[in-house]
Amino acid sequence: MYTVSIIGTGYVADFYMRSLQTFSDIKVLKAYDINPERLKVFCDYWQVTPASSLAEVLGQESAEKPSLVLNLTNPHAHYEVSKACLEAGLHVYSEKPLSIRMDHAFELHALAKEKNLILSSAPCSYLSEVAQTIWLALRNQMIGQPLLVYAELDDDYVTQAPYQKWMSESGAPWPYEDEFKVGCTLEHAGYYLSWLMMMFGSVEKVVAASAELIKNKIPGVSKTAPDYSTATLFFKSGIVARITCGIVAPHNHGLRIIGDDGVIEVNESWNNAATVKVRKRFVLRRRLVNSPFAKKVKLKGPTHPMAPRKGATAMNFALGPYEILQSIKDGRSSRSTADFSLHLNEVTLAIQNAMDNTGVQIMKTECPELLPMPWAGALK
Repeated sequence: MYTVSIIGTGYVADFYMRSLQTFSDIKVLKAYDINPERLKVFCDYWQVTPASSLAEVLGQESAEKPSLVLNLTNPHAHYEVSKACLEAGLHVYSEKPLSIRMDHAFELHALAKEKNLILSSAPCSYLSEVAQTIWLALRNQMIGQPLLVYAELDDDYVTQAPYQKWMSESGAPWPYEDEFKVGCTLEHAGYYLSWLMMMFGSVEKVVAASAELIKNKIPGVSKTAPDYSTATLFFKSGIVARITCGIVAPHNHGLRIIGDDGVIEVNESWNNAATVKVRKRFVLRRRLVNSPFAKKVKLKGPTHPMAPRKGATAMNFALGPYEILQSIKDGRSSRSTADFSLHLNEVTLAIQNAMDNTGVQIMKTECPELLPMPWAGALK
C-alpha cells in the first residue's frame, strides 16, 4: 500500500482526493491546513485523519511518515512548504508552479538532489492517455516530420463569470484572489508546455509578451498578474511552438502539431480521454487541401484510471503522484523529475514575466528525455 499525506485542503485538494480514489493501493495518511475550519470540513467529507500541525504531517511528531507529500497549498506557499518537506527527508509532489520565484526553484532543486529525494510538480497530464497517444502518433510519423505547434489555453472572459459561486466538491470556494494574483500563465501554461517538453525536449529560447488587460479584478488591488500572454518557443530539437494563455478571449484549448505530411489535432487539454485526430494534406487538382475527414487515433488496450468529470476538467490529478510512488517501489527513475519540473518552471516564468519589453530569453535549464508510459506502445 502506498501512503501519501496532503498539505493544503482548498479547492484543488478535492480533485486530488477524487483522483486518488481511482487507485486502490493508495492510502491518505493525514491532511493539514492552516485553516482549521476548512481542514475539518475536508477531513469529514473524505474521511481523512486531520493533522494538528505541519510537523505532524512530516512525521516529526509520530513514527509514521508518508511515502510522498502532496503540496497543495496556494502558489505563494509552495516554496516554503516544499522546502520543509525536503528538509524532513520526504519526497514531494507540488501543485504548480514549483515556485513563483526562479531562485527559490533552483534552491528546491539543489536541496532535493543533495538529499537524494524526488521533487516534482503538476501538471501531470503529459502522463495521460491523450498526451501519450499524440506522442506515439508522432513517433510513428503519422504526420511526417513535425515542424510547428499551435497551442491555445484561453478560458473566456473569466471576470464576467459567476466565479464567486464556484465551489469544490467538499465546498471550498474557487480561490479567485490567488488565481488573479498568480496569473493564468503560471496556472495553465504547463498543461501544454509539459506535453511539448515530453515530445520535443528542452526549450532553448523563449520570445514572449504578456499584459494585464482587465483592470481591478480584485477590489482594492490595482495591479495583478498578466491575464494574457503569448510566446514562441524554440526547442533544441528544431521544433517551434506558439502558445497563448488568457482569461479574456473565448474558450479555446486546442492543440495542433503541424508536420510536413499532415496535422495532429486535439481540442481539449483538460480531458485525459480527449479525441486525437490526424488530418492528412494532399493536392486536389491544383489546390493544396487539408483533408476535411480526420482519422481518429486511439491507443490499444487499457491505459490508466479515468477520474470522473468535475466542472471543466476530466483529469486524473493523481497520475503524477502514482508514477512517483511506483518508481520508488520499483527502484527506478521517475518520469516526474526535479529536472523536468525546474525546466517547466523556468519556461513558464519566462512567458509570465515577459510583459512588453523582455525580448529573447535563453533558458538556463534543460529537461531530461522521458520514456513513454508502458501501456502506450501501440495504436489501434
